[in-house]
Amino acid sequence: MLDTQFETLASAVPADRHLAVLRRDGGTPLDSMLRRLFADQPVSVGADAARGAAATTDADDVAVLVEDGEVLASSPLAALERAVLLVNSDLYTTGTLPLADADLPAVLTELADAPFRLRGYPLAHKEKLLLIAMSRQIELRAARAGAGEIHSSFQQLSRIDDEVGTRRTYRRLAASGAAVHVYGEPDWDPESALDVTAHTGYGAGYSDSWFVVFDPPADAVGPHTTPVALLALETEPRVWRGIWTFRPEAVAELAAVIRREL
Repeated sequence: MLDTQFETLASAVPADRHLAVLRRDGGTPLDSMLRRLFADQPVSVGADAARGAAATTDADDVAVLVEDGEVLASSPLAALERAVLLVNSDLYTTGTLPLADADLPAVLTELADAPFRLRGYPLAHKEKLLLIAMSRQIELRAARAGAGEIHSSFQQLSRIDDEVGTRRTYRRLAASGAAVHVYGEPDWDPESALDVTAHTGYGAGYSDSWFVVFDPPADAVGPHTTPVALLALETEPRVWRGIWTFRPEAVAELAAVIRREL
């Protein structure tokens, strides 16, 4: 069910993309951090991309995402540092990083439709952070819109209660006006604490999936009403295949499958 949806999303493979850091003073340790973060992923990091992009941007100290020799997106290097390079997942789960500060730089959001294979702790320290950060970005979008539906899975619903940052996020979402649906194994009752609708079960779709899907109203307008979805599947313990998309038809189809099957 969700396996099929993942393959459908992953079939829209984008052109080759490259990440590069442009600094007025040359190399930086952040280059190697980026390489480690995107090691074995469908996004390359390196100086060749930087040289090709340098002629198309006047900015210094920026990260650029290059596709077919053209700059697809650029972001201040400081924004990329704050988002993933100089943080860890605890900032999101403990609430140290408020939802209002969960905006991601464009060089990350524009990696949409690229399938990633990511490992969680202790197999890797940083890889899974990319999915956590993108999840918060989608939740922030839904909270700002204050309309439509958001569907989020947690494997175990107790995670909402255990993680201070997650509980605060879903309390804000529930108060925003968006309809909030949460999915997972029934080891905690979120409906008794939050204004959300819980969908519970075990096995495929509940125990092995991680999705955050914002499906806005069809007539929604405004800067925060773009449909967006993240879908990740645990293929083995602490190993995930993940992808996100902003394609409206793909988001609507995934939301429909979740409503129908879970």
